[in-house]
Amino acid sequence: MNRIAFVASETEAAQCALSALTAKYGQCSASEAEVVVALGGDGFMLQTLHDQLSLPRPVYGMNRGTVGFLMNAYDEDNLPARLATTQATRITPLKMRVRGVDGRIEQALAFNEVSLLRETRQAAKLRISVDGKERLTELVCDGVLAATPAGSTAYNLSAHGPILPIGAELIALTPISAFRPRRWRGALLPSSAQIRIEVLEAVKRPVSAVADFHETRDIRHVDVAAAPDMSATLLFDPDHSLDERLIKEQFLV
Repeated sequence: MNRIAFVASETEAAQCALSALTAKYGQCSASEAEVVVALGGDGFMLQTLHDQLSLPRPVYGMNRGTVGFLMNAYDEDNLPARLATTQATRITPLKMRVRGVDGRIEQALAFNEVSLLRETRQAAKLRISVDGKERLTELVCDGVLAATPAGSTAYNLSAHGPILPIGAELIALTPISAFRPRRWRGALLPSSAQIRIEVLEAVKRPVSAVADFHETRDIRHVDVAAAPDMSATLLFDPDHSLDERLIKEQFLV
């Protein structure tokens, strides 16, 4: 892999890395590249995956951000050789379709999660249906999220949701600060599930919906489902695979 398109976040560390790497290996347009190398953190990686959806180019991330769960270690040396030995991981996003209180329709994709969040001091009241069948009549909470396996260690884990193996055909549905019913800890659903989350008292208790970084405010309901016809490919160093990190994360104490 010698035709590389480098992209970088706006941080100083990422921009310095971009200058050093392009001086050493050159710069190729994304349309002509064999691989896209993203320099930044996990947020920038998500942005890059969305930007590259129209091009079937694998993405290799190098951490110039903070957490870097989706990134590899930064190293300027022997990059083509490193790329040649990487392991590929295919990830599939969720598709979010939102209807607003004003009747507007918006759609977006999420490689990490779709989250619904209250907008004011009042708790949200939500109704949850799966495959057309009502499963939870009223959830009083700060919100709820639907996470992919790749995103299960992000916001989902912070909300005490389960970590999913990268190859699992599952969606984690996890409440955020549930007030009633207190004992509901969420659900694991097959990736074929069609999830609808309705906002009760939508005007009095406004709720926003977020797919990765795309936010829609004042929603009436949201439909969430896997988008199996769309995918992105992440590349990882052999000793730093996403599968290994997901397993390792479950044994941290």
